Amino acid sequence: MSILIRSTEGMSAAPKRRRRAFDRPGPLSYALLIAVVAGAAFPLWWSFVIGSRQASDINAQPIALIPGPNFLTNVAKAFETVNFAQALINSAIISGTITVSVVFFSTLAGYAFAKLRFRGRNGLLVAVIVTMAIPTQLGIIPLFILMSKYLHWTGTLGAVIVPGLVTAFGVFFMRQYLVEVIPDELIEAARVDGATMWGTFWHVGLPAARPAMAVLGLFTFMAAWTDFLWPLLVLGPTNPSVQTALAALSAAGGHTPDHSMVLAGAVVSVIPLLVLFIVAGKQLIAGIMQGAVKG
Repeated sequence: MSILIRSTEGMSAAPKRRRRAFDRPGPLSYALLIAVVAGAAFPLWWSFVIGSRQASDINAQPIALIPGPNFLTNVAKAFETVNFAQALINSAIISGTITVSVVFFSTLAGYAFAKLRFRGRNGLLVAVIVTMAIPTQLGIIPLFILMSKYLHWTGTLGAVIVPGLVTAFGVFFMRQYLVEVIPDELIEAARVDGATMWGTFWHVGLPAARPAMAVLGLFTFMAAWTDFLWPLLVLGPTNPSVQTALAALSAAGGHTPDHSMVLAGAVVSVIPLLVLFIVAGKQLIAGIMQGAVKG
């Protein structure tokens, strides 16, 4: 009998040992991760290397890995060629305003679609989802006519900010998240305690939605910062965004653009996104872990 017990204990311990062995990352996993990180970071590093050299050095040595001494010189040249400082400020205003608006309204609408019962809820949700199937380019012409002929907003930041104050993807994303995270019993308990509809959202829905809000906010800011087509159409050269300023840098040299200056400006335009991911990345992971523990 004792032999049988020891044999069963050995059989139960073996899968645990195998499971722990699989949980530990091996050298192959680290090598794969290093290769992925290196492949993702190489374009930015190569842009920095080219942006730190003279334009004549590119033809002599097109593939270079060691930076040169002219990065700040090329950055200063980019700021002198176009209004790059104003472009950075404009992009910060546009991206920040759009991000705050999208996160707030998407969370509010997602909570309504997920937990409130009202007539036409499913039909409205289907209508929101259908709008994601329409290409953005199809609405550019009527939107431009609206901004230029009726609102007279061309050349102003409002023409870029207002069309992006809420997105169908944000509403759908928050709705799908809140359906699974917030139990109906918790909302009913809040209402029994006397909480209003707005109070229930503020004290129950909003804290539960914070991890998804962080994810949506990061991706919304990145999409607004890197948007090119619509700002190119409605913003003039005197009031550019970062992406339109980079396009102006490329066109400044005519048929032979100064690639060192252009890539130096591109590196400067990426720095705010890197800072945002470094600062908000820890909060994002902490929010996701907190939501997982609470779930």
